[in-house]
Amino acid sequence: YHPFGISWELKDFPTGAQFVSGVEEARRAAREQIGHGADLLKVYADWDHPTLTVEEIRVIVEEAHRAGRKVAAHAELHDGMMNALHAGVDSIEHGFGADRAALQLLKEKNAYWVPTIGDFFYHADTEKSAEERGRMQKVVQNTRENLAIAREIGAKIANGFDPGTAEDHGHNAHEIIAMNKLGLPAIEAIRAATVSAADLMSWQDGIGSVEEGKFADIIAVSGDPLADISELEHVKFVMKGGVVVKNDFGTH
Repeated sequence: YHPFGISWELKDFPTGAQFVSGVEEARRAAREQIGHGADLLKVYADWDHPTLTVEEIRVIVEEAHRAGRKVAAHAELHDGMMNALHAGVDSIEHGFGADRAALQLLKEKNAYWVPTIGDFFYHADTEKSAEERGRMQKVVQNTRENLAIAREIGAKIANGFDPGTAEDHGHNAHEIIAMNKLGLPAIEAIRAATVSAADLMSWQDGIGSVEEGKFADIIAVSGDPLADISELEHVKFVMKGGVVVKNDFGTH
């Protein structure tokens, strides 16, 4: 991220992302990040307005795919989404400005949409700023409409929670619940967080479903999450790698 509020005159100030301008800088940055051990590259296709060009993103995708890595794109705007998808990214994070055309292109490119709507869904009505409250409510409504379109055309959806504060971390179930409340059937919302998310990360051989040979990572709840998705907020049993680390059901 850009260190907002820091004078541009302060050189070499630490940033959360590597800045590039031009195709060859983008290619070099991708190679450097892969060389440093990155197993995923993420680009900012927009930030208030479109940023990287299709050509800049495309060479990042080329370098990542050559090395067996995937590329995720932060894209909130329609044009940012379209640029990233035309460049061949593997997933669109957020996609708040999506429409049918963008989702159709996403499907054609066999990319995933990761809506990250949980934080907005839970805070849209409680924001103190009326302007921010209105913005978040609009995003929630757009996502509701776009989830319906995505289901209709068969676009791929994966779960990714995007907590905006430290306090929101650990509430990942909010993302599954929000997607269900906004139109995804419970089983599809759960699959977005399991088999689909595993596929997006290319980890489908190890996680995402309960099958022989995969990691024994399992949770259990008391009720039926297909009938009441909020059951996922009340995890009673956790097995990690075949080891039980939480069991509120007792020994019976």
